[in-house]
Amino acid sequence: MPPGDQPPGGLRGWRTRPAQSLHGSRPWPFGRVRLEWVDIAWGVFSVVNLLAMLLFARWETVPFHFIWISLTLLYGFRVWSARPTVWVLALVMVTTFAAILLDVRRGTEPVDELNEVPLMAAMFAVMVWHVQRRLAADRERQRMSEENVRLLAAQRRFLQDASHQLRTPITIALGHAELLAGELAGKPEASDIQVVVGELSRLRRIGERLLVIAASEDPDFLRLEPVALDGFTMEVMRRWRPAAQRRWRLGRLDEIAVVADRERLGLAVDALLENAVRHTGTRDVIKLSAISAGDSGTAALVIADGGGGIPAAELAHIFDRFGTGTGPAGSRGTGLGLALARAIARAHGGDILVRSSAGAGSEFELVLPTGHTARTAVGNAPGSSSHSSSPAGEPGPVSTTKPVAENREILRSKRHRIRQRMRQ
Repeated sequence: MPPGDQPPGGLRGWRTRPAQSLHGSRPWPFGRVRLEWVDIAWGVFSVVNLLAMLLFARWETVPFHFIWISLTLLYGFRVWSARPTVWVLALVMVTTFAAILLDVRRGTEPVDELNEVPLMAAMFAVMVWHVQRRLAADRERQRMSEENVRLLAAQRRFLQDASHQLRTPITIALGHAELLAGELAGKPEASDIQVVVGELSRLRRIGERLLVIAASEDPDFLRLEPVALDGFTMEVMRRWRPAAQRRWRLGRLDEIAVVADRERLGLAVDALLENAVRHTGTRDVIKLSAISAGDSGTAALVIADGGGGIPAAELAHIFDRFGTGTGPAGSRGTGLGLALARAIARAHGGDILVRSSAGAGSEFELVLPTGHTARTAVGNAPGSSSHSSSPAGEPGPVSTTKPVAENREILRSKRHRIRQRMRQ
């Protein structure tokens, strides 16, 4: 069969194949045809109905319509290319027309019955035209989908390669800049070198976060395990409390477990807390809570701050990449923290919700699936890394992770001690 006559592909999953015979590939008048059982069954059915038209002249209408209806159904299963379709249509038209013409000559049918053949053929041709248009649209949609997948994959590879390539020179330059900063301490040039150190540190954080965002679409991005959200929240509080001078508070802590990658979850929470620290002052409150959503199968880690809040016009864009805001002290972030946190949340099957208004603080709610809704999906999942990440851009210490099934009495005791220390 010429290349132009190759079948266009199946309709809604039905396979379209080049035509062949049952015993291999053999040229037919209309190309190479691969016959399947449905083709053989239709051929036998049509021949039987054609014989019925000849034998039962006064009842030819029923077998006549059976032949055309079965041809339409067959085409729905087997979308042929143009040449086989034309040959099959011509064969059916000639045989049915001949059978009706014989009845007309016998005088058992009026001559008007011959008009049914071109009418049925026209209806079949309209259906073929519609199917071919649908197939062409499906092919174009498939091509665009493959192109989009290719572009996204190329974009992720670019982000990963660029971040890897930038990491080493930035680290080297930052090391030399820090050495110069030590040598220039107390000199007029000290403020200039500190700007260099700060910007290089920011570039390094951008590279690290770009790597995480680019990897968040990969299937092996997460190493899931049950995580006690109340215990995890208290660990986060212990790491961040000495790292930033704020009025830290523990809110409601429900005894709830989520299915999460502890290390990636730590990165997301650190990014949210870094954002909260940047947009609050030393006398503002930052409160952490772990709340169960009851029977909905989700839980939320809530970070609320008493900072300046977010204007309503900016709420729709705060998760955009490289969108930065300036905190009370004039500090500038990477513009990737909130985008990274949302990418990690969605990789877990959750999301991040935000409630804020100008002058009234902000509340970020990191929603995650609970342990009992997805435990079967991670029954054989490997364990996560044994170290939690430190706050990006903050000098907080790095703590090791706790056992997954931490004793509830120990958690309650830790919670009580933390509350006592915060009251002092």
